[in-house]
Amino acid sequence: MSFLSLWSISGIVILVLMVLLWLLSLRLKDASIVDIFWGTGFVITFWVTAFINPISFSNRTILLGALVTIWGLRLAIHIYQRNHGQPEDFRYAKWREENGNSWWWKSFFKVFLLQGVLLWIIAAPLIAVNASIPTPLQCNCDLTGAGLWLVGFMFEAGGDYQLKKFKSNPANKGKLLTTGYWSVTRHPNYFGDAAQWWGFYLIAFSAGAWWTIFSPLIMTYLLLKISGVAMLERTLQETKPGYADYITRTSAFFPWFPKKI
Repeated sequence: MSFLSLWSISGIVILVLMVLLWLLSLRLKDASIVDIFWGTGFVITFWVTAFINPISFSNRTILLGALVTIWGLRLAIHIYQRNHGQPEDFRYAKWREENGNSWWWKSFFKVFLLQGVLLWIIAAPLIAVNASIPTPLQCNCDLTGAGLWLVGFMFEAGGDYQLKKFKSNPANKGKLLTTGYWSVTRHPNYFGDAAQWWGFYLIAFSAGAWWTIFSPLIMTYLLLKISGVAMLERTLQETKPGYADYITRTSAFFPWFPKKI
């Protein structure tokens, strides 16, 4: 089956899932559930396209599928645990207030359909592997990609764990976490996420899908300029005492040795 056929099928699957998720959000009055679905959506997309086109199933499918599944499910569980029992995320709550009675239908286009389209586009390398002709694993791309994914996973999962542990201690209320992964980058989770997607791309590159480079580029741009670093930095500079000093000492995204002030 061709890439375009698999990609079209995955688009229909994603659309159906997003409609169902939107309907659930209306019942719960909480659009934040879309964030929990983000990682899971890629897992579902990968395995649906893998089983639709079993002729392409190979060791590369198993490798990439395992990495995507670990990344996506861990992220979904982490966001669920973080959001459980909490009010709707401030971003969606603000939009809900601004749009008033029309938010119920605007939320579908502004939140769920938008994220569904992004998911569909960014998932291209995963779908391309499932549409490719099976070939043996290659050290220069497949294993390098897996190694890069591992580095990214350590930063993302490790950074999230350290922050969760730090916040669980009442003595740290109002303080900044500046040790561990957070001593070499102000956003280890975002850097880790981007690194994992570049790892996915290298594995897809090995399958001949070199043209899907737009996927990690888009993901990195989103993490840096849209929903990740840029948005969080604006909020933290206004609300966290000492964050300006933290900025002068610590790299924003790529891990690096902290500056001595």
